[in-house]
Amino acid sequence: MPDDRQTLDPATEQSRRVTRAATPPAPAGPARWVTRLVVVGLVLSALNLRPAITSLGALLEEVSGSLHMSGTVAGVLTSVPPLCFAVFGIAAPRLARRFGPAAVVCAGMAAILAGLLLRPFAGGTAGFLAASALALMGIAVSNVLMPVLVKTYFPDRIGSMTGLYSMALALGTSVAAAATVPLTDALGGGWRLGLGVWAALAAVAVLPWLPLLRSRAAAAGTTGTTGTAGTAARKGAGAGARAGGGAAPAAAAKVLRSRTAWALAVFFGLQATGAYITMGWMPQIFRDAGVPASTAGVLLAVTMVMGVPLAFVIPGLATRMRHQGPIVVALGLCGLTGYTGLFLAPAGGAWIWAVLLGVSNCSFPLALTMIGMRSRTGAGVVKLSAFAQSVGYLISIPGPLLVGVLYQHSGGWGVPIALMGGLMIPQMIVGVLAGRDRVVEDEC
Repeated sequence: MPDDRQTLDPATEQSRRVTRAATPPAPAGPARWVTRLVVVGLVLSALNLRPAITSLGALLEEVSGSLHMSGTVAGVLTSVPPLCFAVFGIAAPRLARRFGPAAVVCAGMAAILAGLLLRPFAGGTAGFLAASALALMGIAVSNVLMPVLVKTYFPDRIGSMTGLYSMALALGTSVAAAATVPLTDALGGGWRLGLGVWAALAAVAVLPWLPLLRSRAAAAGTTGTTGTAGTAARKGAGAGARAGGGAAPAAAAKVLRSRTAWALAVFFGLQATGAYITMGWMPQIFRDAGVPASTAGVLLAVTMVMGVPLAFVIPGLATRMRHQGPIVVALGLCGLTGYTGLFLAPAGGAWIWAVLLGVSNCSFPLALTMIGMRSRTGAGVVKLSAFAQSVGYLISIPGPLLVGVLYQHSGGWGVPIALMGGLMIPQMIVGVLAGRDRVVEDEC
């Protein structure tokens, strides 16, 4: 039987050889076990990004009384989270370049574990703040690198994966808010055990990252130059340069020149201001209005749990829209209505205001989604995420502190709540600007 290859004419054979030579080998993606562990790690880490804060909000009156804090000092305590997020979050890109995002997030979970274990043993305000800062340092670097890990491993599923870990974040936030007071009562009524019990959740979150540290491809970040993720980043950079008229990862270093980056940062800061005021002070607002402590914790949990379904829906919806401004406005109006109700009838409509403020707090997953959409490359997302979150958290620092000062000196919640509602207006304005269909590389 004649050889099939002999039936081809010389021109056809030569054409096939040229085609095979010109076709580059398909890039190897991360192993399936790597992506599965990344998903598990993202979910477990997200569950730990807020319990250190909302568990304290539920017991703030007991903690401040035990440690002899004034209203102003308690306001400082509620301002520590955004301060730590701003200071430590800016170091995340440098750490990710050197050690890889997986290693940094693993270390972040270990820092949360250590801080939550040490905090109950604090004998004074300084020690309590130091232990809290250690846990918040771990939260800060993990906050920044979550969008980076999503961009690296799931570049075609940014909306769904951002929604997944945002949903887990909201779940951890709400569970800690609702369960802290009952757990404290079940453990004997001491706030120290009620806060320390959340260290167990952080210990579990360390585990999925450990096997990833042994995989060079898994540990390599989008800013690296080795491994699958580094290769993908370089190829994305080349595509961005061709599509955007020379845009390259180096342009991301000039993110300060981007109006969209600044709009994102201010939007992130204003939504964070509302979120941390809510997490730190809302239970106290309800308690001062005559709501029992356990019910006040559940109301905070209701606010936080609204993010569980919406944090999954909103990012997916946002990625299908060219302009995310309408979502920004809808969420802002919910917040404005919630604060108005909290001002007029805090106890009478407590459940309605809790739901509306919970919907408004879903500006957080929307902001994370827009960060992933406003840059072409993984390297750009790293820098944009660090810039927007660090600047944003700096903007949010005065909010909780100012609320504590206003509460102490005005003798009530009217003025602080009016401030909270007023901040929704500029939040909607800058959010609409940040939601425009453009990327920071073009503006740089």
